Amino acid sequence: MALHRVAGNIPNAVTGIADITDEPAIIKLVQLAEDKFGRLDGAINATGVLPITAADILDEAIFRQCLDVNLTGAFLFSRCVARAMNNYGGRIVHIASVSSTVSNLGYAAYASSKAALTHLVRVLAREWASKNILINAIGPAMTDTALTAGYLSDPAFHKNAVSTIPVGRLGEPKDLIGAVILLLAPGGAFITGQTIYVDGGRTLV
Repeated sequence: MALHRVAGNIPNAVTGIADITDEPAIIKLVQLAEDKFGRLDGAINATGVLPITAADILDEAIFRQCLDVNLTGAFLFSRCVARAMNNYGGRIVHIASVSSTVSNLGYAAYASSKAALTHLVRVLAREWASKNILINAIGPAMTDTALTAGYLSDPAFHKNAVSTIPVGRLGEPKDLIGAVILLLAPGGAFITGQTIYVDGGRTLV
């Protein structure tokens, strides 16, 4: 399992699995981290689903599931983490998308969920600023991951995705490292409510 491979490279790591739409399950994971390390200083939500289907044939259940995972799950994750940080502050980072702002064909469910996520981040940032809980998002362009692999295996889809990114390539997971470090590090202590687009210029098109 990928989770265990990653944990194997991090000394003293602790792992657990939970459904992001299940608040009690998230609470248990947060408690697991607190029991291991004493407190929770930062948390990253990289959970998501990506249905790409024309709106007129999109199954309502798929639309609702996308909102449930990408938006409601992000809300529940944020709330559970913020409660743990209530007494000393901390950082929360969500992975949003360029679809928070650009309009792609077939993205009715996904784009709606990510646009809502970026505004959820803004609202929660205001609510929790006085507690020194800083919450932000990162918006990548189409990135070559397990989530997108099925779509990118189609040569036409792959070509079109690259053609919309001014730097002329897809994103890679490592492209997000700088933004993640900034938002979790001391240098990000005055940043909250923002979505930082790491997108090779995609949002300029």
